[in-house]
Amino acid sequence: MCGVIGIIGHDNVNTLIYDGLITLQHRGQDAAGILTYNKRFHLVKDNGLVADIFGRDEMLELQGNIGIGHVRYVTVGGGCAEDAQPFVVNSPYGIGLAHNGNVTNFEELREELLMKNRRHVNSSCDAEAILNVFADGLLKHSSRKPTVGSIFESVGRVFKRVKGAYSVVSIIGGYGLLAFRDPHGIRPLVFGKRKVNGKTEYIFASETVTLDILGFELIRDVKNGEAIFIDKDMRVHSRIVNRKEHTPCIFEYVYFARPDSILDEVSVYKTRLRLGDKLAEKWKKTKTKADVVIPVPDTSRPSGLQLAFRTGIKYREGLIKNRYIGRTFIMPGQKVRKKSIRFKLNPIKLEIRNKKVLLVDDSIVRGNTSRKIIEMVRNTGAEKVFFASYSAPLKYPCVYGIDMSTKSEFIARGRSVKRIAEMIKADKLVYQDLEDMIEAARVGNPKIKHFCTACFTGKYPTRDVTQKMLKKIEKERVCSAKAINL
Repeated sequence: MCGVIGIIGHDNVNTLIYDGLITLQHRGQDAAGILTYNKRFHLVKDNGLVADIFGRDEMLELQGNIGIGHVRYVTVGGGCAEDAQPFVVNSPYGIGLAHNGNVTNFEELREELLMKNRRHVNSSCDAEAILNVFADGLLKHSSRKPTVGSIFESVGRVFKRVKGAYSVVSIIGGYGLLAFRDPHGIRPLVFGKRKVNGKTEYIFASETVTLDILGFELIRDVKNGEAIFIDKDMRVHSRIVNRKEHTPCIFEYVYFARPDSILDEVSVYKTRLRLGDKLAEKWKKTKTKADVVIPVPDTSRPSGLQLAFRTGIKYREGLIKNRYIGRTFIMPGQKVRKKSIRFKLNPIKLEIRNKKVLLVDDSIVRGNTSRKIIEMVRNTGAEKVFFASYSAPLKYPCVYGIDMSTKSEFIARGRSVKRIAEMIKADKLVYQDLEDMIEAARVGNPKIKHFCTACFTGKYPTRDVTQKMLKKIEKERVCSAKAINL
């Protein structure tokens, strides 16, 4: 998962891009980059957190009234600084680009770009492939300057050639800011504006929290299959280029997005409250007595609080999070992930000792994190430790931009709930029903008929994911994990 931002204004946008990336830091902690333009491109990117990469000198270098930014965590592909986004090509006009998502036909596309288009993709990052496909399409128009029509036609070429999920922000040097979202709209992208001294400025970002904090007003979500181009005179042009069924990722609402964001008109916070309501009904059916509900911070708080309210069980903050440890779900290596749990969470003994504890978490992936937390709570003196996941059992890898492990690593794959409970050492385990998950999100926007639930069902909405592709991705992830753990 990654986060993107793009801003076009009337003064330097470097500090706005920086502040925006800080609001999106939860979406990626491996690398970050900012690209600005004022007659030439200025690019700074590196591995690390936003605050560590951009100091005074770097910010002074990033001049221009138009810019894009990116935070990254690695899914498939390289993890070196050269693979950090944004990317830039010189021809035509000079184009910079960053995206959130994952291109499923990246290797084939890279080969095709070299052999048919004579374009070399120099990194292991799929954003560079998207950039070259778009640039090649724009070059074919061979006009002195790009037109709105040629830009949208070039986006159409991207939609035809690039498979997977991608929400894109792009600078066309000297001409404007472009954003587009894949035909299924799997990854989020929002569009906003603000007035400064009577002049309008525009923004695109992965989440609405960025707009809130930077003082922009939400206009709307970028629609699936839509491209929006804002020219240097601040005129907004939009077109539905290639629309298919809208299937936004449901895991955004479960885990990735901040609770204070609204994506595709659905409140993340309200969705998590509704997930807690539905999980409470599931828990009541077990007729199991718990003394206290404790959420695994931070994503699980709204659902845990609502579950406690609906069941009448006392709610307590029994696990305290160290704010300076990254999200363990997106840590690259299993050894690193295991070690980090004890540093990340510390139990409050007074809330746990001699009690039947019901832990509420957003999901169970490999099971290692859940088991470590249960062991920690049990060792703190809990009489019983129950576990409730407000998402359904995860069983299939995500190919659209979330590092969801390989098939063999999913603890829920091919196992009963009872067996999973034994493996994570829980006295009882309850999962959310998938239908209830979908309903909890859909209440916020009934116009969304289907969500991407591929990680739960194995049904990929783009309908172009083959077993060969899944095996290839699995092999890459296994090799990457072995390299990290050496």
